Amino acid sequence: MAVSIMAGIPALKELNSDLRRRMDGAVATFQASLASTRTGRASVHMLDQVKVDYYGTHTPISQLAQVSAPEAQMILIAPWDPTILKDIEKALRVADLGFNPISDGKVLRVPVPPMTEERRRDVCKHINRELEEQRTSVRNVRRDGNDALKKLAKDKKISEDQEKAALEEIQKMTDEEIRRMEELAHKKEIEVMQV
Repeated sequence: MAVSIMAGIPALKELNSDLRRRMDGAVATFQASLASTRTGRASVHMLDQVKVDYYGTHTPISQLAQVSAPEAQMILIAPWDPTILKDIEKALRVADLGFNPISDGKVLRVPVPPMTEERRRDVCKHINRELEEQRTSVRNVRRDGNDALKKLAKDKKISEDQEKAALEEIQKMTDEEIRRMEELAHKKEIEVMQV
């Protein structure tokens, strides 16, 4: 992106960095969601959303065990505390991700069944729902920024020209972040639909 107009105006510097941070946060959340979205191949990120009740605390599996994907259709979970194996297995079954973990007393093997055409379409719909949710988050950040700008202009802390330029910059920032998320979603959809 070109040099920021807002970053050059002392009254807008903080607003600019806050808006960027919040918009980047929405994109990062979307990227994390995509990473945990199931594709045809096994990925350790598929289990990111699964939490295990560990001494009264809902803890991600990755903090309780070594999680690896040694094969394209298999996830291997080796807990550091073997007594938690049954709890991890229970959490995987309750998560309703379509996994059927197999325990040998020391590790859990989680076969990742191949995805059906219907399941692939459902995953794409889920990706689009998540994309729309994060688009809305970015638009809410834009709205907050626009409101802050209007207040600064009303209080005579910035000129009308500065307000207009800053409004345009916020819109460009919004469009840029939404475009980034749409590109990520498109790439993930292609990955999901590959057989």
